[in-house]
Amino acid sequence: MQVDSEEQNLLSKVDILNRITTLTGGRAAEEMILNRVSTGASNDIEQAPKLARAMITRFGMSDTYGMMALETVNNPCLGLDTSLACSAETAAKIDEEVRQIIAAQHEKARGIIRENEPVMHTLTEFLLTKETITGEDFMQIPQQLTE
Repeated sequence: MQVDSEEQNLLSKVDILNRITTLTGGRAAEEMILNRVSTGASNDIEQAPKLARAMITRFGMSDTYGMMALETVNNPCLGLDTSLACSAETAAKIDEEVRQIIAAQHEKARGIIRENEPVMHTLTEFLLTKETITGEDFMQIPQQLTE
């Protein structure tokens, strides 16, 4: 679960990339720890491409397209119904850039899991016995491993 420490109205490119990393973390953990994948990450798999695509097409955060508006939002009050304003060739290139962003952030998530695997296993044991965890308990787990 992602918990923001404060309200954010503006997100930087780094903030969005970090959110995509978080969204790919569940699937990365399944792959690395369980050696299989499940439907558990289905919502994350929906959200990560939406964020990456918005970076490229709406927020001007693409090295390739810069500040070009390649997508428009229709009926913003009724939801984020969008339509691309580019050629099919450009749309295909956008799809590839989205794939590359997600792949890079997925690999970053895998690296974070590798670095913190002992903490993750300790957290899992804690949750198997207590079922819930407070923020304070969560923050103490890495300290317990170093003692």
